[in-house]
Amino acid sequence: MVSWSELSVFALPALALWAVAAVLSLLGKRQRMVCALAICGLLVFGTYIALMWLSLERPPLRTMGETRLWYSFFLPLVGLLTYSRWHYRWVLSFSTLLSAVFICINILKSEIHDKALMPALQSPWFAPHVIIYMFAYATTGTAMLLALWQLLRGQDQMNAIDNLTRVGLSFLTIGMLFGALWAKEAWGTYWSWDPKETWAAATWLCYLVYVHWRRCCPLALRPALLWQIVCFLCLQMCWWGINYLPSAQGVSVHTYGG
Repeated sequence: MVSWSELSVFALPALALWAVAAVLSLLGKRQRMVCALAICGLLVFGTYIALMWLSLERPPLRTMGETRLWYSFFLPLVGLLTYSRWHYRWVLSFSTLLSAVFICINILKSEIHDKALMPALQSPWFAPHVIIYMFAYATTGTAMLLALWQLLRGQDQMNAIDNLTRVGLSFLTIGMLFGALWAKEAWGTYWSWDPKETWAAATWLCYLVYVHWRRCCPLALRPALLWQIVCFLCLQMCWWGINYLPSAQGVSVHTYGG
């Protein structure tokens, strides 16, 4: 059994493995070695999430800190998949760095809650809804990193960004559908235009605009890259920014984990 106090025991070795993999990828070393190290890091960090799940006797998905655990796990995973598929040497460095930021936030600001879940969170749709969204957030986050890189160095590699965005949008769609089923079970309605749901819809539409934009205007590269960043900012508003909106205080049904 583990608690938040043991996070660094698992997180620091995982980060070390990811960092070594990132350095080797930058040096152009063997891809198998890079992948093996990155996978070992994922197994170490994934073990902590699994043990937390067993310790809490519930999915570690209730608080922002718990969702950051999943985001910290999925970022290197998506970075590894992107590196393996498109051979971007630097993507593991960026995904590892971003994961480290979220891990450090969790180490410095632990969010400890008891094992009990409020009735609305005891739905079988709760865990898949949040996990799918976290994977979508990591995928679109990696696409944003690629977009920033393209803006800095030249717009010659759009294929990876477009594919990651399509994958991210697909998982956002699935997560939204699962969320609707969860809402129907928990609150009796599929959609209520709660502030969180409103920003989720806005984020989904932003990424949908990007996908259609790339199909209709394939040569308009710089505006598309800038729009990719706007999409990511909208996603951040959906994930945690709504907690600071006056309209969500005491009203949003999604502020239970604050």
